[in-house]
Amino acid sequence: MKTELAKDLLSPSDTQTADKILRACVHCGFCLSACPTYGILGDELDSPRGRIYLIKQTLEGNATSENSLKHLDRCLTCRSCETTCPSGVEYGHLLDIGRKVMEQQSPRAWHQRIVRYALRSLLTSPKLFNFLIALTPWNKHHNVNKKLQLQTESQKDVLHSTKSVLLIAGCVQPTLAPNINLSSKSVLYKLGYDVIETPQSQCCGAINHHLSGEDAALEQIKENIDSWAAQLDQGAEAIISNASGCGVMIKDYAHLLKDDENYAAKAKRIVEHTCDISEFLLNQDLSQFKKESNQKIVFQSPCTLQHGQKLPGRVEALLTDLGFTLSPVKDAHLCCGSAGTYSIFQKKLSYQLRDNKIQSLLKEAPEIIVTANIGCLTHLQKGTSTPVKHWIELL
Repeated sequence: MKTELAKDLLSPSDTQTADKILRACVHCGFCLSACPTYGILGDELDSPRGRIYLIKQTLEGNATSENSLKHLDRCLTCRSCETTCPSGVEYGHLLDIGRKVMEQQSPRAWHQRIVRYALRSLLTSPKLFNFLIALTPWNKHHNVNKKLQLQTESQKDVLHSTKSVLLIAGCVQPTLAPNINLSSKSVLYKLGYDVIETPQSQCCGAINHHLSGEDAALEQIKENIDSWAAQLDQGAEAIISNASGCGVMIKDYAHLLKDDENYAAKAKRIVEHTCDISEFLLNQDLSQFKKESNQKIVFQSPCTLQHGQKLPGRVEALLTDLGFTLSPVKDAHLCCGSAGTYSIFQKKLSYQLRDNKIQSLLKEAPEIIVTANIGCLTHLQKGTSTPVKHWIELL
């Protein structure tokens, strides 16, 4: 794709990045069939290729309209198009640049800015978030979670290991589904690892990054890098994420800080030590977890795992090796509609995608749906009475 980008809209680095990505696109259209929003709306401006054209026009100095940003907001950032693209177009990075410039040229309405800021503040403030969640039906699970916590803490008391890992707890997961982290720690303890868990206040930065809070996100990321690098210095072998949405964000730290002379090398080190829990477990002896299970299970692969982190089929292979039988899923590459806060701002599209996904997941009448991301879990559970859990809980 030929480009003539305006030189005064972006930093030299972002201009170079955007130009490289745009030039890689050959207009083939393979991305259209992989795009969830195009599949529903049928409007090419709500497809990756259409959005790329909108971003290109903006970066070349053409006027940005409110409709242009609307089409970009409808994107789930699922990156299914990246998996499909034969030219390796890094669409996700281009989308970040395009959104930033469009918001600068055509600022959102004041009430939209207030809502986005309020949501960022709520989700990254544990005390306020936990208080509000305690007033909702999610609170009914607390007794079960406390019982599991006692079991895992008991395991830790008898563990005398020189091996340790850092577990990313997440900012909403400890409250919405605490058994995910507790189960993860239990499994890691049984494998002989001591587990250092990050505090709930230590958000990966994804919420701010995707809600017009780029500066706040970079500040969070730098604080995380300093904290996590200290744990690596003290002997932690790996940084483990059990929420694929957090994992893909952390693995992007090196890109986000590539021009920061103080943090570029540090960010690269963090990325090199970060892995999804499925990646970490595939290198372990899991024979103690093998079982013959007759339970009917189906796995929903989050976009952040299969497209963002490029780990398609990883969890499915692990569970199959451990003796679980998984039902096939039609259109497994398509998004469930959660996409972080997308289900809040784009309800109609989000719920339609969720209903489509649930229909595919329930085709074989499974007893349980398992997934690998807290956003997918909570979104799907609101649309079905079939239990939805993190796959690590099966172990």
